[in-house]
Amino acid sequence: MDVHLIDGTYELFRHYYALPSALDTEGQEVAAVRGVVASILGMISSGATHIAVATDHVIESFRNELWAAYKTGAGVEPELMAQFPLLEEALFAVGVVVWPMVEFEADDALAAGATAAALDPRVERVIICTPDKDLAQCVRGTRIVQMDRRKRITRDEAGVVAKFGVAPTSIPDYLALVGDAADGYPGLSGWGAKSAAALLARYGHLEAIPADWRQWGVNVVKPSALAITLLRDRERAILFRTLATLRTDIPLFESVDQLQWKGPTPRFRYPRSAT
Repeated sequence: MDVHLIDGTYELFRHYYALPSALDTEGQEVAAVRGVVASILGMISSGATHIAVATDHVIESFRNELWAAYKTGAGVEPELMAQFPLLEEALFAVGVVVWPMVEFEADDALAAGATAAALDPRVERVIICTPDKDLAQCVRGTRIVQMDRRKRITRDEAGVVAKFGVAPTSIPDYLALVGDAADGYPGLSGWGAKSAAALLARYGHLEAIPADWRQWGVNVVKPSALAITLLRDRERAILFRTLATLRTDIPLFESVDQLQWKGPTPRFRYPRSAT
């Protein structure tokens, strides 16, 4: 069997900006919810049998306590924010398993769910449906893969290496060096994608990079400046790696059988007769 784990937050954002407005009978915007539900039903119609959707019920998480500038819900349109609980309600009604995250993020749920599902020998593939580069760290061989449904691209471990220049296990270190603007941390000054990939492809993790740049054995621009920055800001780099590292120890289900879609509940209908 294949297990599909879907980034509900990304899907809601994507449909919100892609679809024309649609209001329910109470005047609430519901177009994005309708789009996500229809999309997931389309996956089921195409053969998906075991499926779960992770959402950021609250945008903030424990990471905001570690880094004050970490992403928040500030600036998100109220009409979009209001659709998160409505999406969760609609998916429950459809009969799809939903993981609404509060202390953790939807990305953490996807990582934890993928790790747990891959332990079941009956599972042939775990397909994490999101383009978020954070989730590349979860990819393992051809068993746990990442799918960008919009671009119709699926990446296994070789695909991650081809895209980022590093193995999935080095993705948190890579993001610590180059930063992640979407999540609100800047990385280290002077470090770009090429330099980070070159060093991490050779050494794997931050701690293994020699302090003396003359020992690096890779071709990067201004290696002495990079070495000085890494030495000076090593603690900050470790913090950024912590921010980038997804949690896999969250208990979400006891058996993948719980993720099997068994049909909609009697409560299912498109949200409030949207027009």
